[in-house]
Amino acid sequence: MKGASAMSLRPDDSHYVRRVVLPSGKTIEVVYFEEHPEATRQQARAGGATLPGRHDLHVCSACGSRLVYPVEWQEAGPTHWEVTLRCPECEHRSDGIYDQATVERFDEELDRGTDAVVRDLKRLTHANMQDDIERFARALAQDLIVPDDF
Repeated sequence: MKGASAMSLRPDDSHYVRRVVLPSGKTIEVVYFEEHPEATRQQARAGGATLPGRHDLHVCSACGSRLVYPVEWQEAGPTHWEVTLRCPECEHRSDGIYDQATVERFDEELDRGTDAVVRDLKRLTHANMQDDIERFARALAQDLIVPDDF
């Protein structure tokens, strides 16, 4: 067959489909051919990476900062993600392979952090605007603003 893919799609091939939610929130379906979870575990062990277990990825293993964030991530099998982490306080970087549950907990922690930053930004913006308004009102009251200012 001309133009056929190198991957065989015969019915007797071992495969399965898995829906994956990426850290960005996008959902994709991935078809795995002859991929088994145990193979992923063996690859992770060979690479010295982190395997499933309770691990808080947002906490720096070098300095304990709770501000660690992902620099890169990619799927590392049907149930794992390869993630590069960076600590903004001590500049420590680490790579590891983590199970889906660990990455989901990390994603939730990143969402909480984003929400906190957005709340702080709104408070700061409000305080700055309030200060600008008060300054403008004082300038108007003291006739310090003239038509040439516009």
